[in-house]
Amino acid sequence: MAPPATTRPRRGSTRPAPAKTRTRTGGRGRRRSAPVTGGRAGGRLWRWRRWLFAVGLLGFAVVAAGLYYLSQIPLPTPRPLQQTTFVYDDSGNVLATFSEQNRVNVPLSEVPPVVIDAVISTEDRHFFTEGALNPVSIVRAFLSDVRGSGNLQGASTITQQYVKQTYLSPQRTLTRKIKEAALAIRLARADSKQEILQNYLNTIYWGRGAYGVQAAAQAYFGQNVSQLGLPEASLLAGLIRDPDGADPAHDPVQARINQTDTLKAMVRDRQITAEQATDVEALPFSKYVISPLASSGAASDTAGEAYFIAAVRQELYAKYGQQVTDGGGLRVTTTLDPTLQSEAYNTMYGQNADSLDPAAGEPSGALVSIDDNGAVKALVGGQDYSTSTVDLALGAAGGGSGRQAGSTFKAFMLAEVIKEGYSVDSVFPAPPEVVVPGGNSDGSPWTVTNYEDETVPPHLSLVDATALSVNTVYAQVVERIGAANLDTMAEALGINPSELAGAYLSQVLGTADVSPLEMAAAYATFADGGVYHTPLLITKVTTANGTPLPLPVTPQSRVVLTAAQAAQETYVLQQVVLRGTGVAAGGVGGEVAGKTGTTQFASDAWFIGFTPNLTTAVWMGYANSTQSMDGFRGEADVQGGTIPAELWHNYMAAALASEPQYVGTFPPVYYFGGVPLSPPLVGSSVLFPLGLGTTTTTSTSSTTSTTSTTVGTSSTTARTSTTLGGSTTTRPAAPTTTRPTTPTSRPPPPTTVPGATPTTSRANP
Repeated sequence: MAPPATTRPRRGSTRPAPAKTRTRTGGRGRRRSAPVTGGRAGGRLWRWRRWLFAVGLLGFAVVAAGLYYLSQIPLPTPRPLQQTTFVYDDSGNVLATFSEQNRVNVPLSEVPPVVIDAVISTEDRHFFTEGALNPVSIVRAFLSDVRGSGNLQGASTITQQYVKQTYLSPQRTLTRKIKEAALAIRLARADSKQEILQNYLNTIYWGRGAYGVQAAAQAYFGQNVSQLGLPEASLLAGLIRDPDGADPAHDPVQARINQTDTLKAMVRDRQITAEQATDVEALPFSKYVISPLASSGAASDTAGEAYFIAAVRQELYAKYGQQVTDGGGLRVTTTLDPTLQSEAYNTMYGQNADSLDPAAGEPSGALVSIDDNGAVKALVGGQDYSTSTVDLALGAAGGGSGRQAGSTFKAFMLAEVIKEGYSVDSVFPAPPEVVVPGGNSDGSPWTVTNYEDETVPPHLSLVDATALSVNTVYAQVVERIGAANLDTMAEALGINPSELAGAYLSQVLGTADVSPLEMAAAYATFADGGVYHTPLLITKVTTANGTPLPLPVTPQSRVVLTAAQAAQETYVLQQVVLRGTGVAAGGVGGEVAGKTGTTQFASDAWFIGFTPNLTTAVWMGYANSTQSMDGFRGEADVQGGTIPAELWHNYMAAALASEPQYVGTFPPVYYFGGVPLSPPLVGSSVLFPLGLGTTTTTSTSSTTSTTSTTVGTSSTTARTSTTLGGSTTTRPAAPTTTRPTTPTSRPPPPTTVPGATPTTSRANP
């Protein structure tokens, strides 16, 4: 019988080959055969393979559907990126920066290619050639996360990093990563690669408080990003992964490791040569990296600028709020003149013999200098902002209380007299003491004496009474003109109405608490021909991209006096410096006018003066008390005409020498218009005639005294005082126009007043 035919499996047959068997001996010597398997676990996986595949496929489908859905929804509004606000002086130099995050956005065109290459090679070498995601990295990170090997893995492209910084929280969860990937896909469809890279470079944190590549360039190298080369670029790119830990100032070893990694990546991508990389690695960090202290950007207080900067910030807060001011990237141009500011601070608190030192227990001082347009060119609010933030130059607005103005307030009374059409040649009695019935706020008599009972001629014109700062004359003037009219003039000159506290006659002697800033702006009105300008610290504000914004304080001007009236005011105030209480302020290299002021017990002392183009107010006193300054530096009585006038002189002499544009000539005054304000003496048929310190009277009074004069209808006389008539005394009606006369040249007044005691040079300065 023929052997059975051998059969072959047909091509394509799916029949499995017979399983291999192994033989083992059972009981009774029998052999049994069993299929060989992969073990118990392998058998289970094999049996569940279809279910596992189905679950995996379903999971992939769910993730893909979620990504597709998220990629179709609109991008959320990105979180606003805070930018640094820059404050400039009037020459365009950076004065200060305000920021919660130090960031300055720049266009990609300003970033050098070497910086872009370094970042791309380090963070995402396929950024320009691939999409928003890197699938290989995502799978690797996903498997690592599933296995639980360490922290959640990254695998982020530059697009994903930007999405995380801009749209999502920093929390590392699987859900956030899915959102990150989906939004990255959506962003890649909406923006170009260049836009994404520009936003990324302006967003990320680089260490040293710097956000964005421009702030980083300034923080690490003190340069703009456009000036960076390979050493700087490779260091910055290496900082991205560990901004604070890899700072060369803190860990130069780690900084070099990260920089070397970046250089190797750039060599790999053929962006640089190996020789270039070697040269950079051999270059010490000290050759191009600055210290964190040098890059801090803190405003220097060497010239006392901190008080001015704080005032600027306060105005910005009031207008735009803190968030915009400190994070809105504003560009703020101020009025501060760095030369004048330096001169002002050195005068008040420098090493000069006349400078003050409150830290050693001496009085404090404040100075404000304003040009003829109201621009604050210098402001000294104290010795050291770090020890006292109270700005003495701003009064209540600076955290203080303001200080009494003393006799500097008399200039406002003088301005009202001139405005109402009365002559500054009007002559008044000048007794040592006068009593004004009902002159105090409570209706009681107001007793006025001259400063330290100094002796002055018995009768004075208003010109001379101003030069010598005679209180008893000005008490008579305010009694006739009225305290309400004085307040109106003070308000027109910029004094806050809340500081005037009612129409009291005593305010003519400066009882109101005012600030040097207010007083400087008021006196600048006289310098500018009678036009008041709002004092300004800020002249321009824009956004980071140059869009103009409204100013915190709107510039305003108003006419308070005519040019002719202002010229008369200035002429009278010139006499204070030429021959009166303020002679110590003269000799600065140009024409000046001004007024001294001293309060009771010498707790406050002022000198406020001006050239035709620059006005400066100087105040001196103890910052936290009304302690008397008498005896300071050997001065028996510190007055506005002593140390404050000397400080004013020192500053203005230096200022005019440095910037001669502030030197000028006052308009000439050929004649004084107006009618006499002085009333007749009791029983006299003749008014005091016009003249400088001269008078002619015919008295018919039966009772007279050589030490007293009775004014008005009251018949009360005393040995050492004069009682004014109060409300029963009437003044001449103010003329509607000044008297017409032919202009003639008026000779300068005499340097001494006829009848004056030779040893007496001033009263109540």
